[in-house]
Amino acid sequence: MIDSHCHLDVARFDDDRDQVLSRAWAAGVTGLVIPAIGPDSWRALFDWPRRDRRVQFGLGIHPQLLPALDPADDERHLATLDAMLAEGVAIAVGECGLDGPSEAGAPMERQVRVFRAHVALARKHHVPLLVHCLRAHPHLQRVLKDEPPITDGLLMHSYSGSHELTPFYLAKGCHFSFAGPVSFVEARRPLEALRSVPDERLLAETDAPDQAPHPHRGTRNEPAHLPLIIDAMAAARGTSSEAMRALTTRNARAFFARASF
Repeated sequence: MIDSHCHLDVARFDDDRDQVLSRAWAAGVTGLVIPAIGPDSWRALFDWPRRDRRVQFGLGIHPQLLPALDPADDERHLATLDAMLAEGVAIAVGECGLDGPSEAGAPMERQVRVFRAHVALARKHHVPLLVHCLRAHPHLQRVLKDEPPITDGLLMHSYSGSHELTPFYLAKGCHFSFAGPVSFVEARRPLEALRSVPDERLLAETDAPDQAPHPHRGTRNEPAHLPLIIDAMAAARGTSSEAMRALTTRNARAFFARASF
């Protein structure tokens, strides 16, 4: 299994990161992607795949971080991002995107401007884009309507949109990754969305340390919980866990073309 999105670099894993990785490998995880959330974390990620090729990373600025960053520094951060991507180690651009709840601290105009810069960098460096979109789908749709197709791929991380929106994103070439909410007892909307995605566009993730699946909901999430998410995905789509593991692994390897996991 490949965890297409987990934040193992954050402080909540500082005390037991090695043990978390050991549990992931023991659970059957064979690769994972760490999407950076801000400039301060970028450089440290370069050592991970050198130590273990099963651990890969993307570089980006999370929209929820923008309120804490001075807008005057946006261009400087984006120039640094461009230079680091040029080193050819990162396998994706992101995490980036648009976030409705952060609009008070980072106006949507600024979020869109920074996101468009990420799109341009993904196109320039021929890597896929890892996209966060929470309560901002109309804004994201407007951006994608203006943008040429992103030929190296766009992944809707922990997809939160409705199944009615998936045809638009599919037409734009997007892939979709699902996390813990598909396992929640009351899950309805995530399962409807999950069922609307074609097999070849489907990936799995934990989004650790957030969105822990049932029965761990409310606790710190970790990549070892990925089988629970994949089991829930399989049940929702009427297939076996083994088939869903094989499908999402195959899709992740194809999507992250630079990775060697």
